[in-house]
Amino acid sequence: MKLIPQLRKVMRQKRYAATTEKSYVYWVKSYIRFHDMSHPDVLGAEHITAFLNNLAEAENVAASTQNQALCALVFFYKHVLKREPGELEGLHRANRPRKLPTVLSCEEVSLLFDEVDSKFLLHFQLLYGSGMRLSELLRLRIKDVDFNQRLILIRAPKERRDRKALLPDEVLMPLREQIEHVRHLHFQDMRADKGYVQLPFALARKYPNAASALAWQYVFPASRYVWNDERKLGRHHMHGSSLQRAIKKASARAGLRKSVGCHTLRHCFATHLLEQGVDIRTIQQLLGHRRVQTTMIYTHVANKPLGFTSPLSRLLR
Repeated sequence: MKLIPQLRKVMRQKRYAATTEKSYVYWVKSYIRFHDMSHPDVLGAEHITAFLNNLAEAENVAASTQNQALCALVFFYKHVLKREPGELEGLHRANRPRKLPTVLSCEEVSLLFDEVDSKFLLHFQLLYGSGMRLSELLRLRIKDVDFNQRLILIRAPKERRDRKALLPDEVLMPLREQIEHVRHLHFQDMRADKGYVQLPFALARKYPNAASALAWQYVFPASRYVWNDERKLGRHHMHGSSLQRAIKKASARAGLRKSVGCHTLRHCFATHLLEQGVDIRTIQQLLGHRRVQTTMIYTHVANKPLGFTSPLSRLLR
């Protein structure tokens, strides 16, 4: 089997995300091209080191980018070539600067929402009100919204474990309306034999009727149809690029002088909870972080009173 298809096969067997698969394939191809299309069997640790050093020194990539390339090559050697990559002597790691997340104040979030296109307002309210990642919002299915308990069940997220997220009271009505819209849309799709959604893993074979069930439909479906694994037409979830563009435009109209993206609302969720006095462990669980140290970054951006003033203030009194 050719190497790239074999890499894809192994990653899918291990349940890696599609975006991770795409990234790993890109880096393996780049690595092979960098060494003049030489077969990886004849390339060793010194070749990996040369490629990674070129990324850091000549291409000036971020530390996270170089680390992603390293992870891709180590995975490729271990699981596809079935050998260890060896000691990477002389590897120059790109500096990883400690960056604080961009956080908006409550007033700035309000200004942002005032400028958001109305058809995307619910999406952004859910991101801010629950702390979900953009990918988690897009993959949300109707069955995972619990109106009675005011909870959203997030299935197999980035950390590969389920968790519960908050469902704010303020979005209950518009979310019910959105699901009702999906119900009507799905009814029309089924009449046209186009209502079969893609199911995770082998659930389509285990539960043959699940793909056409309303419960498995995405809360925010795409406008176009795609073929699922069973070669039936249905709607995938909407693409995240439309939300990224919408929040950039809204930020510009609101006059916010910060770099604002969809993930900024997740940062705001955590920071504003911390400012309310919610303990860090609870926020860790809501965000789905494995380590509390990851969540601790928000203590550096929370707007809590310091209990003292600058010496300049005392000087100018």
